[in-house]
Amino acid sequence: MARYIRQRVLHAVLVLWLTYTVIFVAVTLLPANPVTALVNSMSDGAGIDPAVVEDMKSYYGYDHSAFLRYFHQLFGLLQGNFGYSISTGQTVAQRITEALPSTLVLAGLAFAVAALITAAVAWFAYLGSPRFLSRIARVVPPLFSAVPPFWIGIVALQILSFHFGLMSVFPDGSLLSELVPAVVLGIPLSAAFAQVLLKSIDATYRQEFVEVVRAKGASERWLFFRHVLKNAAAPTLTVAANTLGLLVGGAVVTETVFSRNGVGSVLEQAVSSQDLALIQGFVLMIAAVFVVVNLAVDLIYPLLDPRIVRETEPAAAVA
Repeated sequence: MARYIRQRVLHAVLVLWLTYTVIFVAVTLLPANPVTALVNSMSDGAGIDPAVVEDMKSYYGYDHSAFLRYFHQLFGLLQGNFGYSISTGQTVAQRITEALPSTLVLAGLAFAVAALITAAVAWFAYLGSPRFLSRIARVVPPLFSAVPPFWIGIVALQILSFHFGLMSVFPDGSLLSELVPAVVLGIPLSAAFAQVLLKSIDATYRQEFVEVVRAKGASERWLFFRHVLKNAAAPTLTVAANTLGLLVGGAVVTETVFSRNGVGSVLEQAVSSQDLALIQGFVLMIAAVFVVVNLAVDLIYPLLDPRIVRETEPAAAVA
């Protein structure tokens, strides 16, 4: 188990380092650095003292070669220093910290909504009564996956705000203003969870141990919750970890539709102002979330299926 954990942690560190390298190379290959872009956007550069421009390049580190900036920024990241936002003058970490809580609340609620919908679909698909509910439940995931979040958001606003007047167009702190965007974001997310979970449960039901448990007199509910669901959960956890990109990307779109202040609005401003340090910070943050969640899922796998650790032992021993 210790060897398995070390391998997964090393993989996570490698992914983060490669992500930083790719982002740095992409930013370096741009034709102009952020200081030059900012100066050009201010009255076409008229009236800007060249000495001030050089001081700005020195302050933000653009007076050094790409090689030195790579290691300087990497050393700063290891210390928790993401640099400065050129459009606001704040540190990137401070700007992200201000925008992140609202997005995390939305993403967390959306994930909970997706999990509840997935659980309901699985329940009705296998334990629902009457049986026609099973057929209906299996149609729900493909239907939800075909509907984009922004369309659901627009329809929800049109019905709840303009038609019935139940919620404000702008966030007002009410329960509906928090819950409706989460449901809008959670619906397409639940489709990915439910589709994989249903297929995994179907595959688990075809295994021989299921008939053995039935032969011992276990009820269908006992069989489902104690044996089938546990063995079918691992692929769904993988999908849950890998769909965080969809969750973050959908949160950006959903925040725009519902006029919420969060990562979406800040990232939109960073792109429009070519604030590369801020964009780089957000990309690294999203990558870090991906890596941490996938690492957590990798560490949960052995608890669900101890064979995973045993299967990695021979390969590790040969290495």
